[in-house]
Amino acid sequence: MNAVAKSKATKAKKAAEGAWSNPYVQRVVEDAELRDNVRAAYDSARSAYGRLANGKPAAKVVMDDKKFQKELKQAADALKEASTALRQGPKKQRKGGGLGKLLLVAIVGGALAIGLSEDLRSKVLDALFGKEEEFDYSSTTAPASAPPASVAAG
Repeated sequence: MNAVAKSKATKAKKAAEGAWSNPYVQRVVEDAELRDNVRAAYDSARSAYGRLANGKPAAKVVMDDKKFQKELKQAADALKEASTALRQGPKKQRKGGGLGKLLLVAIVGGALAIGLSEDLRSKVLDALFGKEEEFDYSSTTAPASAPPASVAAG
């Protein structure tokens, strides 16, 4: 290698090391959602530019082309989300779920136990609404007599 190539290689190596120490570069490398937002913004902006550079007057495309306006809005929204994510820093992933998860399991388990066990269900209903009173029902009216048979016309 000659001296010029060596100095260029050294400069490139220093630039790469400097880039890796940059917190923004680290965020882009570590955060998949941020990368997706940047990629979506790039794709939408590229598509919008393609519509703008298709030979029609730019003012007509900007004012009348609904697809162009939609793509431009998508690019702006994705860039906004990416910049917000960069400013907020990395999202901390929650582990477990603690009390909420335990409470959910207890509620589901209790509902299943009540639903599947008739004894437990009756105890819970007795506790909530009071003990069920048993009574004998006897009708005070006589059963209706059978309707008269109709004579078939012959």
